[in-house]
Amino acid sequence: MQNLITYKVELHDLNAHLFQVTLTIPEPAITQHVSLPVWIPGSYLVREFSKNLQKLTAFQGKKQLDAIQADKCSWQIDCDSTKPLVITHQVFAYDNSVRTAWLDDARGFFNGTSLCLRVEGQEDTTHALEIRALSQPLSTKRDWQVATGATPLKINKQGFGSYTFANYDELADCPFEIGSFWSGTFKVRGINHRFVVAGAAGSFDGARLLVDTQKIVEAEMAFWHPDGKTAKQKLPFKHYVFMLNAVDDGYGGLEHRNSTALICNRKDLPRLNEVKQPAGYTTLLGLISHEYFHTWNVKRLKPKEFAEFDYSQENYTELLWFFEGFTSYYDDLLLRRAGLIDDAQYLDLLCKTANQVMQTPGRKVQAVAEASFDAWVKYYRPEPNTANATVSYYTKGALVALCFDLTLRAEGKTTLDDVMRGLWVHCKAGPVSERDFATVLEELGERSFAKEIKAWVHGTGELPVRNLLAKHGVVVTDEPAQLQQRLGMRVAEANGVSIKVVLSGSAAEKAGFAPGDEWLGILVGTGSKAQSWRIHKLDDLAQYITEHAVKSQKITALVARDKRLIHLSLNWPAKSAERTWQFKAGKEVGEVKQLSAWLAA
Repeated sequence: MQNLITYKVELHDLNAHLFQVTLTIPEPAITQHVSLPVWIPGSYLVREFSKNLQKLTAFQGKKQLDAIQADKCSWQIDCDSTKPLVITHQVFAYDNSVRTAWLDDARGFFNGTSLCLRVEGQEDTTHALEIRALSQPLSTKRDWQVATGATPLKINKQGFGSYTFANYDELADCPFEIGSFWSGTFKVRGINHRFVVAGAAGSFDGARLLVDTQKIVEAEMAFWHPDGKTAKQKLPFKHYVFMLNAVDDGYGGLEHRNSTALICNRKDLPRLNEVKQPAGYTTLLGLISHEYFHTWNVKRLKPKEFAEFDYSQENYTELLWFFEGFTSYYDDLLLRRAGLIDDAQYLDLLCKTANQVMQTPGRKVQAVAEASFDAWVKYYRPEPNTANATVSYYTKGALVALCFDLTLRAEGKTTLDDVMRGLWVHCKAGPVSERDFATVLEELGERSFAKEIKAWVHGTGELPVRNLLAKHGVVVTDEPAQLQQRLGMRVAEANGVSIKVVLSGSAAEKAGFAPGDEWLGILVGTGSKAQSWRIHKLDDLAQYITEHAVKSQKITALVARDKRLIHLSLNWPAKSAERTWQFKAGKEVGEVKQLSAWLAA
């Protein structure tokens, strides 16, 4: 390690939530620049990780050097290029997410982008990271271990010690979980998979989680590498680690080259002696499926703009509809193919996605390619008008994938499954452009799909979801929408009815409701027959809206805004005003056959 760029990571103070990092640069530049990333690949928002960095000092031997901050996230140090440069700093780690770093007396977690300064000019050299074993006064944590996908250099049985990385990108892409966690393993195609879970309750059924995750892994390996016949289908990793943090309230995941960091609600973990699979556990399995699929689709196949990362600023691409959206299409579909859900459960999940898109006015304003480009300023920064001006590249991207898949299947030349595998070969498991996607589509589908790409990816018209599903054994029916959708609002009901979002063109918008309003009550009728009612949740309205009010279609809403009480005249929407889709498997012989060919492919 003497000639390697080396990071020594110490759990400096559990109660103060401080990591201490010592960076040694054996051969620094005369003016050495170092910087901390402002974002982490896979999460498209500038998060300014340097805000948690403190006490940065630089030494050569016993001589302290001036470390001059050049901007928000970088420093420059003038030094002797013949002597090792040692930089020490601390990082406050108290973000219990998958994106940054965490440290307390129960566990530690970090990504390299939150702790490790980038040595500019030497990013492509070999790096090493040492996690120091716990010392006094932390020796009571003797059962703590380390889990990571990094390559070990010299570690003990608990995983403490040194790891090596081909370059800084690889270091940035290997998170570390530290603590007393549950751990289990399984092998698929000779590759070891480890699953670690922090924060689980005593009722946690780890054996079931392992079995179900193995089914996901087997289904996805079979998807990408059917039969594993050729060198082109060589598996892209030698081992894999799932790191799951179970908390009271949380959800999310972040993909890495041979691992994933996950967070879920503790109650959604499988429990011992539990017979029925709860919806929360199905959601967790979908998350596992999603992040594992990313091992191929975004970590290897990736936007050409991500061939080299710029950690100092936004990295724009219009292709998140493909890399996140298509992954979102396959995450639940592969649960079905793995036998973890049935046809009805899958169609319910797909229907939920379709309704989310259909109930978002922004789908008529923003194309999904534009949504990809705008992720940095819109998707991760939702505001009251977000639903009116934007569309999710996750959900609409999933429907775009559905439309391509069902169109290809209906034409009988190929499937989207084959297109994904074709891209893997065509792009040599590397950078992908929209042109590459179009090329493989045309090659396997035996016609140009330029019209569909223009309409579905770069347009704002409605997708042909309903018609395509009907051709594949799915019966689509219209049902009355829930009251929030009919009124055109999104509310919070913790302490009364608080308006969060008002949808474009809705009854709520026409009445004059605004985000931040508190809906206190209603006045129904006029004159001596008028009645006033207090409401605490939207469902209260069903008790008070009389037949007279429905026929007249007008009520008065009492709203608090900026400490003022105001009256809004609301045209009550008819039940037929807004509809929601429901997907059911067809029962005719032909429908059953069509559905099976798709879902059980």
